[in-house]
Amino acid sequence: MFRHQGKNRTFIHNLRLAILLSFVAGIVNITGVLSIHTLTTNVTGHFAYFAEEVMKQDYAAAFTFFVLTLFFLFGAFTSNFLAELIAKKYTHLSHVIPISLEMIILLGIGFLGFQTELSSNEGKWIAFSMLFAMGMQNAMVTKISQSTVRTTHLTGLFTDLGIELSQLFFYKKPEETKKLKTSIYLRLSIIICFFIGCVSGGFIYNILKLKTLFIAVAFLLIALLYDYIRMQFHVIKRKTLHQKPN
Repeated sequence: MFRHQGKNRTFIHNLRLAILLSFVAGIVNITGVLSIHTLTTNVTGHFAYFAEEVMKQDYAAAFTFFVLTLFFLFGAFTSNFLAELIAKKYTHLSHVIPISLEMIILLGIGFLGFQTELSSNEGKWIAFSMLFAMGMQNAMVTKISQSTVRTTHLTGLFTDLGIELSQLFFYKKPEETKKLKTSIYLRLSIIICFFIGCVSGGFIYNILKLKTLFIAVAFLLIALLYDYIRMQFHVIKRKTLHQKPN
């Protein structure tokens, strides 16, 4: 799911990545909306809020929305920086540190945070931390999948989906149609899993509050373990094949 990069990646690898991490992003998104009443997985809306607060001459609030976008940017920067740094010695582990850091951040918010408003200091740091974590996730997924998969926001996905659905009326060659349908299926999977994450996370939030993020952490941990187990399985399989007598 994570360790295959470049030409080694297949549609199945991207599909697994998309399903799991879009579900996680959906949970984080609804948790942010319900706990601090703001978006915590993308920055598009924050630019509009920034402009609105500037027009109202509430520069403190405008500054907050501006900083929110910077934390998403810093998260993306940190994720790729760490991945590149680790990849120099341990290519197959380049994803582990960014995901682990994302898990630590979400765990910290779940343990220490509480429902509040974005205007409070507590609310600001919850939003900053969530956007940093989602910036990390989005950058990691984008890099691993070579920009095929994005999991934290849906605007571009709906745009691409609309374009590809229209192309079904014009692309007639079997290989073109197959490639187009595969891409449509991948985008629909991301949208549906993000939606499922949001809805299920909303119901769970009524019980667990910010500890709903523990569910997201659990799925990230499952993804790491799954990737590790598959890697060990292939290592053992290769050793077994090499040890077979001629």
